[in-house]
Amino acid sequence: MKDVLVKIKSRQINNETGEDEMEFVTEAKLYKRNGTIYLLYDESEFSGIPGCKTRLRLRGDQLQMKRLGDGAGVGNEILFTKGQRFTGLYDTPFGPIELEVLTNELAGDITEEGKGSIDVDYDISLKGLAEGRNTLNITLM
Repeated sequence: MKDVLVKIKSRQINNETGEDEMEFVTEAKLYKRNGTIYLLYDESEFSGIPGCKTRLRLRGDQLQMKRLGDGAGVGNEILFTKGQRFTGLYDTPFGPIELEVLTNELAGDITEEGKGSIDVDYDISLKGLAEGRNTLNITLM
């Protein structure tokens, strides 16, 4: 397991609320197991989901994002695969909400030496609450 620094930049574009960007740098753990790269980092107060970890699993042309531990959003999982739709439930303090994600673009490569980046562009719908387009850039520093 290797300690790395990651810069995470996300942008949400919503027709109702406009555009919102967030960027932060955090420490992460990086490891490779069975041909899959894993990146594990703690969420912060700044990200809006303190008390949980995010695990990214990158294998080939798929990226899985999963929340672990305590706090809002824990247990939530999203699978990004270019051109494919993912549906699931997103747990909130008010109960589960149906989630749908369409991955427009997924590009990047992370090495077990701690180099690289991942870029994801996706449309997201939380049924009855919000719809928008998001981008996510994760860069190992």
